Amino acid sequence: MSAPPLPPKYVMLNETNGLRPPPQRRNPPRYPSYQDRSSSGNCCLKCICFCYCCLFFLIIAVSIAGYVIYATFKIDIPKYRIEEFKVEAFNVLPDLSLNTEINVIVRAENPSDLISLQYEKGSSVTMNYIDKTICSGKVSEFYQGYKSIKRINIPLQGKTEFSSGFQESLAEDKKQGKIPLLIVVKAPIIVELGRIPLKEVVINVNISMIVDSLEKDKKIGIISSSYKYGLL
Repeated sequence: MSAPPLPPKYVMLNETNGLRPPPQRRNPPRYPSYQDRSSSGNCCLKCICFCYCCLFFLIIAVSIAGYVIYATFKIDIPKYRIEEFKVEAFNVLPDLSLNTEINVIVRAENPSDLISLQYEKGSSVTMNYIDKTICSGKVSEFYQGYKSIKRINIPLQGKTEFSSGFQESLAEDKKQGKIPLLIVVKAPIIVELGRIPLKEVVINVNISMIVDSLEKDKKIGIISSSYKYGLL
């Protein structure tokens, strides 16, 4: 008995033999992998870090440039001098307090050739007699260009307890025609190169002076004065 025939290696698929080709396969949609998403996130993070680094180095560079300019063109501290000293009121009130009103005109000179000054809010001016503040005021805001002179009117007002010791000391000084006073000025100033702000400083001026009188409507003579300057 002969063996059954082997099946053919290749079969033609057609409608006649009942065999049909399998339906066409579709390619499944391809979704981005986790590795792709992670790579995109790292790229954004690197960009943000790069921008922050650039900003940081820019701030450092501007600060260094400002310091170099400030060190190169150091501030010539403005020079001040009292030009006029007028007493508007200096009398004892019914409550035994001393009422003082004085107008002081100060000559402010900016000697710098390159630096201009912007006087800001927050200044204070006090006038003291034997360690007591008898009146106070402030410097108004103003701009002073380089190599210029300004005259500043500073009105001072105040009330002081008129104790017996204070009265005796003042009477003795009036009799001698030598009344010692101390004026303390603190003024915040923005230092500018042209109109570019460089730094804010506080100028501190102590003016020790001796006047011959504190009487109202009388020309006050300044016998002597000395000025001490500093930056805070």
